[in-house]
Amino acid sequence: MHDQIDTYTRKLIRDRTTLPESIRFYRLDDVVSASREDEWLPVFTGVFAGLNVAALLFARPTLSFADLLVKRAGTASDRLMPKDSETKTFLHDIPFIRKTEWSGRPKTELAGKIIHCLKERKAVIIEELGVVASGGVTVEQAYIGYSTIVHTTFLKYLIDLLLEGFKLPGESEAFEAFRKTWVRPVDLDGLRFLEMQNNTRIVRNGEKVAIYKEISRVGRYTVEKGLVDSFFGNISYFDGATIYISQTASSLDELEGHIDPVPLDYSSTAGLSASSELPAHKAIYLATNKHAVLHGHPKYSVILSMYCTEQGCDEEDCGKNCKRKRFACGVPIVPGEIGAGGLAKTIPAAIKESGACIVYGHGVFSAGEQDFKDAFLKMVDIENKCREEYFKLLDEMTQR
Repeated sequence: MHDQIDTYTRKLIRDRTTLPESIRFYRLDDVVSASREDEWLPVFTGVFAGLNVAALLFARPTLSFADLLVKRAGTASDRLMPKDSETKTFLHDIPFIRKTEWSGRPKTELAGKIIHCLKERKAVIIEELGVVASGGVTVEQAYIGYSTIVHTTFLKYLIDLLLEGFKLPGESEAFEAFRKTWVRPVDLDGLRFLEMQNNTRIVRNGEKVAIYKEISRVGRYTVEKGLVDSFFGNISYFDGATIYISQTASSLDELEGHIDPVPLDYSSTAGLSASSELPAHKAIYLATNKHAVLHGHPKYSVILSMYCTEQGCDEEDCGKNCKRKRFACGVPIVPGEIGAGGLAKTIPAAIKESGACIVYGHGVFSAGEQDFKDAFLKMVDIENKCREEYFKLLDEMTQR
């Protein structure tokens, strides 16, 4: 477990999501132990006593968006309700503990509040302290819960600004500092891509080595360039007979040994552990001449997919049922239920027309005819354009 803690600590720092000095992992063996000794160990020893979990992560996000969302929430509220697909699928909602509920009170009382929240959800925001996420069995699960909170609060805060503007004293100044010091375009430094059509016949021990290596490399690029959190998104390559696809719940920056070869006719059982979006990938390949598909969750693309000013719309679940033809920076936005084959009905036509699409509240699917270079560059281009468009829309909104 020590190796896991080191791995996920490095990832939190690499992703710029977390203040390094704030990272604390706690794990339960015979007794509760910590990745660092501090005054919080007794608190989380108490939390373990009230929960059936193996690990906890307590850390403070680099950005203050989670705290700002808590401050902007109504006084009667005790949870945030983002509308992106990750929240709906993995979190449902995000409970929080206000500063007034813990400041100046015994730490044991805070432990009770944390237990109450984590019995219902995988993570909780503690205003001005950070986020606590639980791992029922592994440290990895706590890391995923924490990363999901950081991702979804980023999306919700930026969407709320577009819809409601700045509400709090000093909020616009803090956001301007974020814009100047944090925001940057997706860069392509150090990337190289294999020309797949010339290399897919390389076979070693019965496996097409080049395909596996290239999928692993491009999956890692997708994470390193901030186009997806490591445990979300998926990637595949089609050689004309078999779809090579990342496994479900695999980390895109660690795909070695986690890629399934799935025959087009499902004549083997390999598809049982494949990504839940296998039906969407297969539908793309059957409907187009594409051979590479990449799916990531670039933040600004997701934000613009959810930004809708339509008046009089009574649709309750836009992510599944939106009937309007919508675009972000010229890229089609499609609805569809994730992980259940629903996207296989909406994505292929959009991919056939433009080579890429944005799934409402979820992320970008992009495809390449021969290899991953085209698919990756399309996703980068979409995200860079959506980032520019977001700030243009925000400036227009705040200047009215």
